[in-house]
Amino acid sequence: MDIILKADVTHLGKAGDVLKVKDGYARNYLIPRGLANEATETAKRLYNEGAKRRATQGAAAQATAEELAARLGGVELTFTAKAGEGDKLFGSVTAGDIGAKLAEKGFTIDKRDIELEEPIRAVGAFKVPVRLHPAVRAEVRVSVVKE
Repeated sequence: MDIILKADVTHLGKAGDVLKVKDGYARNYLIPRGLANEATETAKRLYNEGAKRRATQGAAAQATAEELAARLGGVELTFTAKAGEGDKLFGSVTAGDIGAKLAEKGFTIDKRDIELEEPIRAVGAFKVPVRLHPAVRAEVRVSVVKE
């Protein structure tokens, strides 16, 4: 069966690709989950008409993300926490904490977009990457000081 992907699917293709897949995979998995549509002539035509609009919107979203990344580059967050021997924190600084502190400074960033591999558990200065758009990343400087 020929399908048009509506979203990126790992190991299959990107949104907008016209692919041939097994009928059962399309009917039982891709189409019910909203990941694809059957590739009829009408669907192909409608997708091509909407592609220009989506490209324009995508470019605008990326430009907005790049502007936000430039502003985030100058942001430094400071956390105070109790620490024991060896400057190890009794708690930790998580992506949620960083997101809350960014919200206080006027940036609305979801904690899932803060790419902190594991919570910060030591005193020091860290650079934390933030995903703003699939093609745009920013770094926020985070300082953890002893209380």
